[in-house]
Amino acid sequence: MTDARDLPLSAPGQTPRRVMTIAGSDSGGSAGLQADMRTFAMLGVHGCAALTAVTVQNSLGVRAFHEVPTDIVAGQISAVASDIGIEAAKTGMLASSAIIQTIVATWRSEGLDGTVPLVVDPVCASNVGEPLLHPNALDAMRDELIPLATLVTPNLDEVRLLVGIDVVDDTTQREAARALHALGPQWALVKGGHLRTSQTSSDLLFDGSEFHQFAAHRVDTPHDHGAGDTLAAAITAALAHGYRVPEAVGFAKLWITECIRAAYPIGRGHGPVNGMARLLR
Repeated sequence: MTDARDLPLSAPGQTPRRVMTIAGSDSGGSAGLQADMRTFAMLGVHGCAALTAVTVQNSLGVRAFHEVPTDIVAGQISAVASDIGIEAAKTGMLASSAIIQTIVATWRSEGLDGTVPLVVDPVCASNVGEPLLHPNALDAMRDELIPLATLVTPNLDEVRLLVGIDVVDDTTQREAARALHALGPQWALVKGGHLRTSQTSSDLLFDGSEFHQFAAHRVDTPHDHGAGDTLAAAITAALAHGYRVPEAVGFAKLWITECIRAAYPIGRGHGPVNGMARLLR
């Protein structure tokens, strides 16, 4: 497995790999599009963005959000795909069924389906539980977006919403991975970070036939805002660098563990994981 410090940076003057995040913004700078772009920069890829929603949030939670019109969401993806190019992409907060359906249609019309790796982080709520996806958008997530995914990366709360399985141990984690894979992605990753009864944080990857487990010692910190976004962004960057899915997930697990160890307090609530941990070595 490649160590997190070994992912290559581009040489000066060389065009780096190009990736895209399709996600909402975080006014507090800890999660969402901001966390994605920070991670992309640290991992040597050029990050492009299609903004889906503007959130009003800080370390204490999300107060409100405003959706970007669907034609603007589509236009951002098309503008980048037709000029700069996309070698891997991820989704984050998508807010509504209309935005999800727009992304699916644009992904196909731009000829990206089946050619560009797509990591779907099915963001449904903030880290303190405020909804970031309208309930009626879950069907569009399950039926339309996830089948396009190279990899889907839900946490345990999102697993419960998507497939109705409450993950409490290794057996139910495997059941959830099978159920998620049945929705149509090439790979399903059931993250175990929220299973706090364990001394380890164990993520389970499944491709329909084989399981891969990625475990790390649990870091005792309340500052984990943006962890899911950062993990998915690191996977996306690794895929753009040419890694296969298991290697990309293994790399990203090491990366997010470093970022959590370097997390810091900010404001009066949950501080962010430190996506710039690479600079601290």
